[in-house]
Amino acid sequence: MRLRFLTSASSKLRLSNQPCRHRLLGTSAAQAGEQQQDGSKGDQNSRPFNTVLYGAATLGGIGAGYWLFNELDKKRQQPLEQTEQLTRTPPAAELDAEAEARLWHKTKRSDLPTYSVEDVLRHDKPENGIWVTYGLGVYDVTEFAPNHPGGDKILMAAGNAIDPFWAIYQQHNTEEVLQLLESFRIGNLNKVAADDDDELGSPWAQEPKRHDLLKPTSKRPFNAEPPISLLGEHFYTPNEYFYVRNHLPVPTIKPDEYELELEVESGAGQLSRTLNLDEIKKLPKHTVTAAIMCGGNRRSEMTRIKPVKGLSWGAGAVGNAKWSGARLCDVLRAQGVKPDERLHVIFEGADLDPTAHPYGASIPLSKALDPRGDVVLAYEMNEQPLSRDHGYPIRVIVPGTVGARNVKWLTRIVVTDHESDSHWQQNDYKGFSPSTDWDTVDFSKAQAIQAMPVTSAICTPIPEERVKVDKGYITVRGYAWSGGGRRIERVDLTTDGGKSWHVAQLEQENVPDGRHYGWSLWTARLPVSDEQQKQPDLEIWAKAVDSAYNVQPEAFEHIWNLRGVLANAYHKVKVRLI
Repeated sequence: MRLRFLTSASSKLRLSNQPCRHRLLGTSAAQAGEQQQDGSKGDQNSRPFNTVLYGAATLGGIGAGYWLFNELDKKRQQPLEQTEQLTRTPPAAELDAEAEARLWHKTKRSDLPTYSVEDVLRHDKPENGIWVTYGLGVYDVTEFAPNHPGGDKILMAAGNAIDPFWAIYQQHNTEEVLQLLESFRIGNLNKVAADDDDELGSPWAQEPKRHDLLKPTSKRPFNAEPPISLLGEHFYTPNEYFYVRNHLPVPTIKPDEYELELEVESGAGQLSRTLNLDEIKKLPKHTVTAAIMCGGNRRSEMTRIKPVKGLSWGAGAVGNAKWSGARLCDVLRAQGVKPDERLHVIFEGADLDPTAHPYGASIPLSKALDPRGDVVLAYEMNEQPLSRDHGYPIRVIVPGTVGARNVKWLTRIVVTDHESDSHWQQNDYKGFSPSTDWDTVDFSKAQAIQAMPVTSAICTPIPEERVKVDKGYITVRGYAWSGGGRRIERVDLTTDGGKSWHVAQLEQENVPDGRHYGWSLWTARLPVSDEQQKQPDLEIWAKAVDSAYNVQPEAFEHIWNLRGVLANAYHKVKVRLI
């Protein structure tokens, strides 16, 4: 029987194929929010991050075992026996491959033995074998765990069900991941019925309604960007189509129950304090214009060079807004915190993973205490209360930094002598050499992204748009931004591969350099020669220069990295002239 052959063959192939799989297993809990697989949760205390989550999310984040596809394709051609299905489903022929793959863990396999929950629980360490369950499936990942960077975390999940995790990390339920998971299947779990996938009791049942214009890069957790053409139309991005970056289900917080914990573990200051929402709103109100950009913005362009792990963001994972709230430096000083270059400030949100660990990130204390740093405990966005997707009732805005540090649904702030030990601070959102791969990467050797590099993007015209030449010119619009408060000095454009350049007109705030946290919109009228008008298409390039004369690199080949972050090469758009 093919399924029996597949199981036995795959167990033999596991050893010979481990190096290949190891390269494919770079995805971790971080990309759960990002493969989401791009801006997050952990605890800065002694608690290890996502102990059980790692085991489940690792299985969710693994890449495809391509050697397995042919055998599984054969399996999919066999009709499922209706008597062995826990749920009533259409015949296999009526299902596409991915829809059928989603039924495997709900289907009893007659070619495999049945195990009880107690049987699985006994396989909770390497010497006994490492088993996990998903639906009706029992999976042996003993040989898999040692070859994965997070193998020690997988051991913490041994003997447990991964269903609660996959209920949250829905983006991992793809055909290729399910195929690889099925290759580890050794039996059936003895229980009456498979878990129901409907919304009743689901962690996603209370998700907010989103604007129809937002284009999702993942639905669970919800991550989406607006059409790029809309971004260049408003200096302040309208709240309803400001990009959304979530890593976990959106929490529901009642304003009268909200509390923000402040703790000082290192350095000078009052040890602890708790503020409610009214107390925060009574503090002096400060407003700062700041662009927030996901670390994975424009990842889809980098992926064209070579695949990376992460959500396939276009150039719309960025927005510019006025953020209002209490300044963090005022709050910390009121607690007696003194400047100390060695210390850090950790932020934790109310969005929790299945092990009750919150999203976490940190910034240097020097940034938090600097009045020119403009770090705000924001409760308003463009003069409106924060929406739930954007962190209601309080989120921290850290102007000039990667979106991942701007923690939403803020519930805890800690001054301490170390960075957050959150996975998203320690093992994600870091840049690497183009030659670094998942076999050689060492996240502990790279600095966490804080200030973002200079970048720009063409908002209109969009790729492949038919553009009318008006008196020998076309009009091009876009945005530009640089992290660290650096003002955009110039945006240069070319239509002839860099032989000639044209400088755009800028729309930007008149604020001092070093506090220029908002983006700049730009417009350019580009000449089109008679010879160019005879060609079927025209490629426009854009590059920005900031106040430190940092300039975007020309090609993605030279800045490619395995996580697809910091994607700031020239933005290039090919259009058709009419």
